[in-house]
Amino acid sequence: MKVKLHQFILPWMLLLTCTTSAVQTQGRCALQIVRGGGPHTTLSQHLFHNILNIPTVGSVCITHDDVEVAFYAAMTKTNSPLPEGKLIPPKIGQIGNIITEITRIISVQHSLTPEEVALHLPLLDTTRTSISQICPAYASPMKCTPGKYRRFDGLCNNLKNPTWGAVNAVFSRFLPHDFADGVSAPRVSSVRGGKLPNARVVSAMIHRDEGFHDHAATTFLIAWGQLMDHDFTLTATPLDRRTKNELEECCNRPPNGRDPHCMPIEIPRDDKFYSLFRFTCLDFTRGFQGLRQNCKLGPRSAFNTLTGVIDGNTVYGGNDRAARELRMGVGGLLRHYDAFPGMPLKPMLPLKTDIPDEGCIRETPSQRCFLAGEIRVNEQLILTCAHILMMREHNRLAESLAHLNPHWDDERLYQEARRIVAAQIQHVTYNEFLPQLLGRDVMQKFGLLLETNGYWDGYDETVDPSISASFSSAAFRFGHSLLPSAIERWSPSHKFIASKLLHKTIRQPYELFRPGVLDEFFLGMLNQPAQAMDDAITQEVTNFLFAEQDQDFGFDLVAFNIQRAREFGVPGYGAWRQYCGLRPILSFADLAAEMTNNTALQYSQIYSSVDDIDLWSAGVSERPLPGSLLGPTFSCIIATQMQRLRKGDRYWYELPGQPSSFTPKQLHSIRQTRLFRLLCDNTDNIETAQVYPFVLPDHRINPRMPCKSSILPQIDLTPWIEVPQGIPSGVPVGIPPAVLKVLPHVIPPIPLIPDIL
Repeated sequence: MKVKLHQFILPWMLLLTCTTSAVQTQGRCALQIVRGGGPHTTLSQHLFHNILNIPTVGSVCITHDDVEVAFYAAMTKTNSPLPEGKLIPPKIGQIGNIITEITRIISVQHSLTPEEVALHLPLLDTTRTSISQICPAYASPMKCTPGKYRRFDGLCNNLKNPTWGAVNAVFSRFLPHDFADGVSAPRVSSVRGGKLPNARVVSAMIHRDEGFHDHAATTFLIAWGQLMDHDFTLTATPLDRRTKNELEECCNRPPNGRDPHCMPIEIPRDDKFYSLFRFTCLDFTRGFQGLRQNCKLGPRSAFNTLTGVIDGNTVYGGNDRAARELRMGVGGLLRHYDAFPGMPLKPMLPLKTDIPDEGCIRETPSQRCFLAGEIRVNEQLILTCAHILMMREHNRLAESLAHLNPHWDDERLYQEARRIVAAQIQHVTYNEFLPQLLGRDVMQKFGLLLETNGYWDGYDETVDPSISASFSSAAFRFGHSLLPSAIERWSPSHKFIASKLLHKTIRQPYELFRPGVLDEFFLGMLNQPAQAMDDAITQEVTNFLFAEQDQDFGFDLVAFNIQRAREFGVPGYGAWRQYCGLRPILSFADLAAEMTNNTALQYSQIYSSVDDIDLWSAGVSERPLPGSLLGPTFSCIIATQMQRLRKGDRYWYELPGQPSSFTPKQLHSIRQTRLFRLLCDNTDNIETAQVYPFVLPDHRINPRMPCKSSILPQIDLTPWIEVPQGIPSGVPVGIPPAVLKVLPHVIPPIPLIPDIL
């Protein structure tokens, strides 16, 4: 039986076919790979030099016995007890290590090429092997029943592939991996025997701080981009046992005492900054090995601890327990903290009290950070502001729905408000954020333009919405180029007040405990321009990231970005241009057409081959497309991911015919959502803001409007009115029950809304 390959494989790459046995029989093939072309040792060969290889004809027969022998060999070699109790990331990683070792054993036994390991080995049915005995419930076959509300963990979004887009799903791939050994070893140079340049060296030479600013984008775009990033991607990695949010220590331990996931970044002795402090090593760990659906075999793939869809779990949490901890338990409300009692100011996020140091830099034991649905809520102050905004919006909606439907209980109010907030986040992201980021041409090319009327019937159950390795480790980290050196505060009259160095606001949200300061930061986000989208990165994150109060230096975010993509096995920049159908980069001279001459020259001095250039580094260095913030490569990868997030999400807000679908009138109301309105409705004293907050104000094309203006109205919640059973049809819903008995005698009947649930 011919098996279709993944959609990202180009027609000319279809050199291999495979067949699977329908019945497990000793001696028969569980997986047969028919070879029609020669083996390819590197991804570059696979992409560019296939036709030059000498064809070989033959087949590989992998039996269930092969898998069983490899299973017990892997169990013996890894020598790790099977995890019991709560399935936390390290325990998933233990099982993942066993399956990776099985993959390695079979790969060596049958001399499989990297492409055969990536594309064909996962087709083997592991449910009929001993692997099924160690496969946890979330990755094993399960029966899904469609429901109106999403699960917090994202399982059963896709009814046939329950782990797609779910918590703990492996990162997907747009291109095959590029591991040095074809299974798990980090990417190396395409020059035989060569090494990739040190990640810190790339950061220090290519991504120096030059401080240019963009002429249109505001820092609000950075805040929303980070909110979205934290809504759908977080790599599971070994964490410090005390803080639970710091990297596992690697540098200050002997090699034989390090966690096996350690992959530290050595700092050259002549580093112009770190040498001043005799700092020689950056802690870095690889992501835990994840588990595919049914614990299938295949190359190493890290996994995502968040849901890989846009569902607002950064507001609500990614599991039932976290969601319960964030709820008030009454009125459908989320927990909140009245930081300013007696003052006419809206509440803040609840305080984090269980592990105060988790994701928080504290000067005194009495200081507290905030708690939200995502652990990194305090990572950057303007991100914290965005979290507060969405918590307040949920509670505003819940209170309004309770007024319209006093018979709804806490659970119904919570779930309906949560459902609306997730739809609002989707709408703002595709209606305001992505057009500013990608431009209309790219949006149209990839089918990202939203409908303005009616439903969008574009759900495709064959599309996996899961976040891809290239998107997570490189492309959606574009915002690091936009980061300013300081975060500004502005007044309600849109006048500059003050600023604070960026690294002083990272994991330190304490400014927000001063009355009125939250609004000042929001106003700063509306008026402060982001830095230019280019290869220049502020030293606030390349030299001072996560710096403690008593330290004169911190970590290097750019070096982390580069190292993460390498350990993920993400191919180099040239392979991605080929994937996106762009002009190939065959020499360092070719780079000059895509970026500045100086940057191209610097790459030639650092890298041995143009094929080795790291995706993140080159992606932020490309010249932006017309009408876009991004260059062509990052535009392609981000647009492809966003296309899958829309087409592969069974709960997408525009869809018809699903249990979760909104009525036509409800959908029309959600389309009224604007970031402008979210800001005006959920701040304290902001009176005016520009219509498009992601863009600097302009009196002609992006004027400031009063928050009280009816031109951009609040979302209309009347389509959510539901008449409870047993109430006369003429009684207005939303009136307290104690008054209902007399109302029919004094108020004439009113017509019912046609689309009542």
